[in-house]
Amino acid sequence: MIDVLKEILLDGLERQPFSGVNRRADFTALPGKATVCMGVRRSGKSTFMHQWMARLEAEGVARENIVWINFVDDRLHFLETRGLGLVAEAYYSLYPGKKGSETVHFFFDEIQAIPQWESFVDRLMRTEKCEVYITGSSARMLSKEIATQMRGRSLSWELFPFSFAECLDAKGVGSKPPYSGRNRLIVQSLFEDYWRSGGFPEVQNLSDAMRTKVHQEYFQTILYRDLVERHDISHPKAIKDLAHHLIDNAGSLYSINSLFGSLKAQGHKLQKAHVGQYIDWMEDCYFLFSVRLFDASLNRSNANPKKIFCVDHAMVRSISSGILTNSGHLLENMVFASMRREGGEIFYYRTKSGKDVDFIRLRDRSRRELVQVCETLADPRTRKRELAALVEAMTECGLSEGVIVTRSESETLETPAGAVRVVPAWTFLLEERRASRDTKIVELFMNP
Repeated sequence: MIDVLKEILLDGLERQPFSGVNRRADFTALPGKATVCMGVRRSGKSTFMHQWMARLEAEGVARENIVWINFVDDRLHFLETRGLGLVAEAYYSLYPGKKGSETVHFFFDEIQAIPQWESFVDRLMRTEKCEVYITGSSARMLSKEIATQMRGRSLSWELFPFSFAECLDAKGVGSKPPYSGRNRLIVQSLFEDYWRSGGFPEVQNLSDAMRTKVHQEYFQTILYRDLVERHDISHPKAIKDLAHHLIDNAGSLYSINSLFGSLKAQGHKLQKAHVGQYIDWMEDCYFLFSVRLFDASLNRSNANPKKIFCVDHAMVRSISSGILTNSGHLLENMVFASMRREGGEIFYYRTKSGKDVDFIRLRDRSRRELVQVCETLADPRTRKRELAALVEAMTECGLSEGVIVTRSESETLETPAGAVRVVPAWTFLLEERRASRDTKIVELFMNP
């Protein structure tokens, strides 16, 4: 068994890390804490870890000091009974001179497949001179649960599908202004590609039909492995119908009561509490996200309807059962995903007179941003409605600037409350990355 592990370790040393598109994710390792990479399936977590490995090697870390093990390897089934301690034993028997004298970087993919992995990682970090990196999104344990198991002994970071800037990187196109006339046209054209394809790495450059098929496969895997199998759901048809309903209504408000009533009308027999639990589980696997009303009272915020969004706007189009998808809601989903990727707390805002603004983001205690999303302001009535809600919210929040994101329009409006910037979506997505600070550390002490 030790010989099998040695073979796997040596095979890993001979294999070149696959790099792919360099991700714009600023993860930082902290001595004494495991680094946990969290995110939806197929978002590129394993590839990102390989990029990290390549970076360590470029910085001068010896290849023998970088260890990669994927625990879904069927040759490692014996670890389920023999324990993970054999991993360290095999490595240090190969390189006894490194024990206690050199830092070894252990990259563990899908480690949750092996029982008692938490105690092994804890002991490894306490007794050896090493850094530990963990990814995982399997049906047996999701990424957030990995971070929870390592509470206090880990730093958890999120990785999402490609941003627009990363898609430009993949095409070899610069995303920093100023733009020449030609480069601007190229960026705008590639935005249309991003609008159709979304950010999942594997669907880039696929045909519409193939991209839809891949997205649907992702959906089925998330639904049945991360939800039905993982949580032993006794009403799989109910959670499937719920997921479809939420996807069909991405960018819209929902309430638990209305969802429960809809499922009940379809003949599903389940308790109301199950509906909220199902949504929580969908959020746990980074598939869907709920956005609450901005309110000083947490009880009022939770009691009001919430908005629902998907991790990827193009995935909505691929999964939605509607013949025509609301493009305005897709644009709002795209804007949300960009903001969620860059950090901060995101809510929707309702003015005292009942007007809604799509997003208010709290980057920190002193920085608030109001963002309205509207496909076009060409209709005077739409323009008046969207602007009135934003200006009223700016006044109530004491903000001197607001943003309206459109598909293609651009202008600056002076209002009694301050300046309102109307920006095309492609500009907003690129501004998001430039304006954001380093990726934030996810709260370590998450609620179980």
